[in-house]
Amino acid sequence: MTYEELKRDPAIRVYITKADEALNALGYTEHSFAHVCKTAETAGGLLASLGFDEHTVELAKIAGYLHDIGNLVNRADHSQSGAVMAFRILDKYGMDAEDIAMIVSAIGNHDEGTGVPVNAAAAALILADKADVRRSRVRNADASTFDIHDRVNYSVTSSELMLNDTHTHLTLKLTVDTHYSSVMDYFEIFLERMILCRKAADRLGLVFKLVINGQALI
Repeated sequence: MTYEELKRDPAIRVYITKADEALNALGYTEHSFAHVCKTAETAGGLLASLGFDEHTVELAKIAGYLHDIGNLVNRADHSQSGAVMAFRILDKYGMDAEDIAMIVSAIGNHDEGTGVPVNAAAAALILADKADVRRSRVRNADASTFDIHDRVNYSVTSSELMLNDTHTHLTLKLTVDTHYSSVMDYFEIFLERMILCRKAADRLGLVFKLVINGQALI
């Protein structure tokens, strides 16, 4: 079972679509195919750049693709419910138990508050997921009614997760339009995520840095 094969599975597409619809009803930003595919490919690309074998890279991509399906059940504890759903899906496909274990533990540990970068796939998933902050994820068309999450996401005009040439530092570089949100707003809602990113980078032997509008903040 590969990432590309999973992307063609119609049942999984339904789960991702319906999970995103549930979040839309709750007023959350986009968590559909744009987000999960970007997360999957960023996670896989990071591990590939660090020299991990193709198989581990593939597992990280699968974890990224499936990581938010638990929102179908409820936003609360969605990482854990998503891990259980992923187990059922991958077990049905007859995936090797070792591979299922890595994917399920990565999904179950991707959310701040309860997440821990327990393996390389989990670390890459955390970093890829938390780096996906962008204007196009905001669904609310009326800027006058933005909540803080809308303002922060809408204010980010570019987001890059950059590995340096010597593979020692990983930098999340953001450009923020402070007309919509201040840098302090970003920290108000994302500080816990950035702490988890630092732990995830450390799990991969990297130093995590956050740069906003050219200023190094972490």
